[in-house]
Amino acid sequence: MMRLNNRVLLTLAALFTAAACAHSLRAQALSTASGPGSYVSAGLGYSAYQVDYGQRVLGGGMVFVDVHPTWRYGVEGEARLLRMNASEDVTESTYLAGPHVFLRQGRLRPYAKLLVGLGEINLPFNLGRGSFFAYAPGAGVDYTVSDRISLRLVDFEYQEWPQFTFGNLHPYGVSAGIVIRINGLNRFPRR
Repeated sequence: MMRLNNRVLLTLAALFTAAACAHSLRAQALSTASGPGSYVSAGLGYSAYQVDYGQRVLGGGMVFVDVHPTWRYGVEGEARLLRMNASEDVTESTYLAGPHVFLRQGRLRPYAKLLVGLGEINLPFNLGRGSFFAYAPGAGVDYTVSDRISLRLVDFEYQEWPQFTFGNLHPYGVSAGIVIRINGLNRFPRR
């Protein structure tokens, strides 16, 4: 358990450090025709996933950070811990990062993403634990409430764990949550 807590803390620290660095690197004002500009956001939410190992639905929390140099293109990093509804101590966690693209502007903002990273599984009755390469294409919709707050209405991911010992795992699921922009959107640049 101590190893897992250290890994979660290390992942969160790395994500927030990247977010802080990206915010401090923005040194020039936006031109008036550039749109809302760059921003950094962080969020948390709840996930429900259909997992292959044991054919059950696991639930749990997730945290994520988005770093967007432009309003459309950015990078997302996320950590998901699926611990709820775990029978026989089977749990899964993922630590993923990759490109995140908004498909249009407005209050409803659909997006697509392709994340890669690490998937961890705890086998029944704590008999074994493993870490495996994982990748996850996904899509979703954010609803902008204000310049700093959005709701992640739905986030769908289909994960692939191609190196799992007993054959590929294909967990998939949905998430929802809240997103807070750390530096807000600059809709009307100042001179």
